Amino acid sequence: MAHARKPAPEERIKLVRDGFTMPEADYALIAELKHRLHSAHREAKKSELLRAGLQALAALDATALAAALDRLQPVKTGRPRKPT
Repeated sequence: MAHARKPAPEERIKLVRDGFTMPEADYALIAELKHRLHSAHREAKKSELLRAGLQALAALDATALAAALDRLQPVKTGRPRKPT
């Protein structure tokens, strides 16, 4: 059984963990996109979908990017309060 070669330290990609808040409708889009991919025989993780979305946004010019952001529903930033 062949073992996968571990990347050399200089080849490793630094990963960053972060947390964020989004409206339920946007979160539901993640499940919808995963379902669409399932019918194409391709599985995806949430992080892959978010990264693909970032790559798609990066390909837009500044005007199109601003227009995409203008279509978003504003959300309150910060962590939600814990129930008492």
